[in-house]
Amino acid sequence: MLEGFLDSRSVSSLVEVLRRRAAETPGRLAYVFLADGEEDERRLSYAELDLRVRAVAARLQALGLAGERVLLLFPPGLDYPVAFLGCLAAAAVAVPAYPPTGSRGVPRLQAILADGSPRCILTTAALRPVVERLGAASLCLEIDEILEAEAAGWRDPGLTADTLAFLQYTSGSTSTPKGVMVSHGNLVANEKIIQEAIGSDASSVMVSWLPLYHDMGLIGGLLHPLWLGSSCVLLAPLHFLQKPVRWLRAIAKYGGVVSGAPNFAYELCCRKVDPAAVADLDLSRWRVAFNGAEPVRAEALERFAARFAGCGFRSSSFLPCYGLAETTLMVSGSRYHPEVTIFPVEPARRLVSCGGIPSGVEVRIVDPVTRRVVVGEGEVWVAGATVAHGYWNRPEATAETFGARLEDGGGPYLRTGDLGLLRGGELFITGRIKDLILIRGRNLYPQDVEWTAARCHPAARPDAGAAFTVDDGEERLVLVQEVSFRGVDLGEVAAAIRQAIAEEHEVPVARLVLVKPGGVPKTTSGKIQRRECRQLFLSGGLVPLGEWRDGDGDAARERVAPRTPAEASLAALWEEVLGLAPGTVGAEDHFFALGGDSLRGTQLLARLQEGGFEVALEDLFAAPVLAEMA
Repeated sequence: MLEGFLDSRSVSSLVEVLRRRAAETPGRLAYVFLADGEEDERRLSYAELDLRVRAVAARLQALGLAGERVLLLFPPGLDYPVAFLGCLAAAAVAVPAYPPTGSRGVPRLQAILADGSPRCILTTAALRPVVERLGAASLCLEIDEILEAEAAGWRDPGLTADTLAFLQYTSGSTSTPKGVMVSHGNLVANEKIIQEAIGSDASSVMVSWLPLYHDMGLIGGLLHPLWLGSSCVLLAPLHFLQKPVRWLRAIAKYGGVVSGAPNFAYELCCRKVDPAAVADLDLSRWRVAFNGAEPVRAEALERFAARFAGCGFRSSSFLPCYGLAETTLMVSGSRYHPEVTIFPVEPARRLVSCGGIPSGVEVRIVDPVTRRVVVGEGEVWVAGATVAHGYWNRPEATAETFGARLEDGGGPYLRTGDLGLLRGGELFITGRIKDLILIRGRNLYPQDVEWTAARCHPAARPDAGAAFTVDDGEERLVLVQEVSFRGVDLGEVAAAIRQAIAEEHEVPVARLVLVKPGGVPKTTSGKIQRRECRQLFLSGGLVPLGEWRDGDGDAARERVAPRTPAEASLAALWEEVLGLAPGTVGAEDHFFALGGDSLRGTQLLARLQEGGFEVALEDLFAAPVLAEMA
């Protein structure tokens, strides 16, 4: 680490950091890209990186693009850090994006082009046809044609902390993508926060397969090693998804100290990595395994730690963290702890701490209606130098989100839209305000319902379900779930999902729609687009493999008629309470899978008590099958 440079005085930009790295450690490896995900290495030293960055910056300066937006359209590889840092060194405003595959991703890219109005699209010769098909009016510049000799023409643009560095377009999981305005000062402030949270230094080799156009992959994966003066090993996201073991092999081969991903990646490794394939891997140097960008699951951490303990992985390496594009990246993250903090909030749900609040960051938990600070759960509000400058060209949205004030006038704060609580000085995220499911006075988080569905049957695809509500006189739960459908009894899958959700969350699934892989809309960063899925459901735009309604019963097996007078009497009561036709309920049916919930359970108990039977609601949850209850 550059002691006395980064610690003794402030720096205004990462361009300044890069220049110092190239001067003091020119031969140190900056980036390695594994072109095939395994052996084919492409390398850049700090001196080579600095030279190429200045060449790109000089060309952008010559084109008069200082202060102008420059869209970056690159496949995974070393051109990306050169292009991004080249924009920064030219005082241009980088706009990270990703080339669409076929028609997928084109609408989002067109929305970014329309909103950001970039003067230039910086790309590769191979992708020029893609750019031309977009029909954008922007200048198209191929990085391949920029010569290293052009670096001599670069001039220091005199960046300040307030100079705009790039637009980070939000994933669009709950709304149309908006360009978050991130300054050079924001970047520096956030890199300091990340370093404080994870305890990294120049010896902390980073390994990352995360998308470079996404905030976690860009700031946490690509730029943090530059801040530290360490080395970074990059893989393409597709190579990881094809063979998750490649991530672990790269960590072992290059001595990765810091590496992480969203929760699903750890789950994917547990499901897809053959134990024999990692028997000889050494993961003992992996000291920081960060987990963020989506809800952190205690079960996932426990499974991964147990699965790879034989490779030297320690559960104490986990570092759950929380952040969002509007705060540049990180808000909170645990330091190196002996254990990850977990506490249960209900039987089916355990919260994982996203760490303590770093210095320079202020977090308040606020009632979003009264704007009063609360002790329990509320909306997470954030203030500090890491909070971005607002949304590009959207003053009203900026004022609403970035200009929040407390009831006493304190502020301004960023309204994250996330629900959370502080416990023991650590932040726990409980859900999203806009995604909250409220059914008969009961708050549910869609990600918890989706998680339950994904783990109850092998055919249910993980991270591929969307839970939401529709109103037909009352709020009703709908789940759209992708399944691997070949050779699978869909009725069996449906029954397993409905029963698991009923048991764990005490609400019925009013409509369950099973779809093929890819049938649930997602953002480019893999987040479920629940609102878009709801619109498709309401408009009939989904292509279902099968659909089940509240009260359809268990389609996976034949009805078993009540076998005793007690079972027959109880079945009649179930049908009355659940609003089912006579003769519907069988001896092996499950109360909650048929549409029961806490309210209807209470109604059933009242009817039983009228007949002289003393039964508690807990008894119904313990024995929800008719034959067991009878």
